Amino acid sequence: RMKSSEWHVERRHGSKIESPSSRDSENAHETGSLSIVILGASGDLAKKKTFPALFHLYEQGFLPQNEVCIFGYARTKITDDELKNRLRGYLVPGKDSSSEQLEKVSNFLHLIKYVSGSYDSKDGFCNLDKEISEHESLKSSAQGSSRRLFYLALPPTVYQSVCKMIKTYCMNKSDLGGWTRIIVEKPFGKDLESAEQLSTQIGELFEEPQIYRIDHYLGKELVQNMLVLRFANRLFMPQWNRDNIANVQIVFREDFGTEGRGGYFDQYGIIRDIIQNHLLQVFCLVAMEKPVSLKAEHIRDEKVKVLESVLPIKDDEVVLGQYEGYRDDATVPDHSNTPTFATVILRVNNERWDGVPFVLKAGKALSSRKADIRVQFKDVPGDIFKCQKQERNEFVIRLQPSEAMYMKLIVKKPGLDIETVQSELDLSYRQRYQGVTIPEAYERLILDTIRGDQQHFVRRDELKASWEIFTPLLHRIDKGEFKSIPYKPGTRGPAEADKLLLEKAGYVQTPSYIWIPPTL
Repeated sequence: RMKSSEWHVERRHGSKIESPSSRDSENAHETGSLSIVILGASGDLAKKKTFPALFHLYEQGFLPQNEVCIFGYARTKITDDELKNRLRGYLVPGKDSSSEQLEKVSNFLHLIKYVSGSYDSKDGFCNLDKEISEHESLKSSAQGSSRRLFYLALPPTVYQSVCKMIKTYCMNKSDLGGWTRIIVEKPFGKDLESAEQLSTQIGELFEEPQIYRIDHYLGKELVQNMLVLRFANRLFMPQWNRDNIANVQIVFREDFGTEGRGGYFDQYGIIRDIIQNHLLQVFCLVAMEKPVSLKAEHIRDEKVKVLESVLPIKDDEVVLGQYEGYRDDATVPDHSNTPTFATVILRVNNERWDGVPFVLKAGKALSSRKADIRVQFKDVPGDIFKCQKQERNEFVIRLQPSEAMYMKLIVKKPGLDIETVQSELDLSYRQRYQGVTIPEAYERLILDTIRGDQQHFVRRDELKASWEIFTPLLHRIDKGEFKSIPYKPGTRGPAEADKLLLEKAGYVQTPSYIWIPPTL
């Protein structure tokens, strides 16, 4: 995406983000007005994620007041002020907010207008287009030079009708340097067939460069760091293969259950909700080959190649679980088999990864909340210290919380005897980058959309390849052919999952080692 020499530290306090000069010049021609439309503006996603992300971009100077207008669109019949009052609590940092912060929030809210209408209504979208056009006229944008961004914070069931309305009534009127782009949220279908159907419906209305399929995991700081780590450090490049790596784990844990979302979650399950998208995207970045360049298409080409190299999933390399009490939710069917936990081993049929198991694991109501990547290296050949039975080198990238990277190493324990112990080389972000606020994923991805950078978005063939991996397993789960094992909330999940990790993936645990985040 950018050269290492242009890599920048992003600060929210006092100054704008310092962007690379190349990107500034690349976007210098985009001087027309910018209209950002949040469809589903009264929903939880918009209130909790989308509008706050836009506010942070605004306070850092990325949404200039003299260019931008933000439109909320939803069926709820409320006024501009009512929407603003609903949003205010999600934008104000806390009770101790300074007058300067409150003024920024107030100025941001002045940019917001609300339009009410249904998602298949000509009148609603004509009214929306009229409001956008008035804004463009006030900003003296030449016809066709304006920019229109539509964020679909909506369920996929209305994507087709909404996209048709946008295409028919709300497009930029001509192509004179301006553009129209849409951001669509997951889930992108429930299986291969439904995903392809959805892609076809949207693809008939918009070109692929106009479509931004958002997966917020691709906006996380340490996920974005993955390519830099792999391809900017000579240390890793010769080690990153089957000769040196024993296994890879990509893990997502939550310490709470469905929390009132049981009915919605039961339609999808943990594989569709987390593994097929978030964890599989991380897998791509860990396993892909080096791209020709940092251009979006070159990176996405390599992601598709590694997805197409994944072998069919074996039954004996899958463990499903459902926490006890999940079906107590009134919105969940009494006999639901929907997994709230899954461990799946992927195997890649190529020269780099042949024989290396990739373990994708996700679960709800577990003993802890975290997401990390764990790359475990093979035993030392001819080990004269006799430590291979209990300890291995392991590179851990902690995505959340307490972002960090650390390498488990075998070192001499201080003392008179030659005794080995496992320690770590540690880069903890909170300690190393004090005073630096790590941007939220949605901030990055919305800014990338405005800039026209599709690197961190899912391409259609990439989406298809990901569903081809999981659809056979998902259909068997839906038919009840693959059963979920009960597990107690607050545990590690089914014991069978740990057994799978040890026996099939060959993971070597170090029970005595506990990583402790450094104190400031």
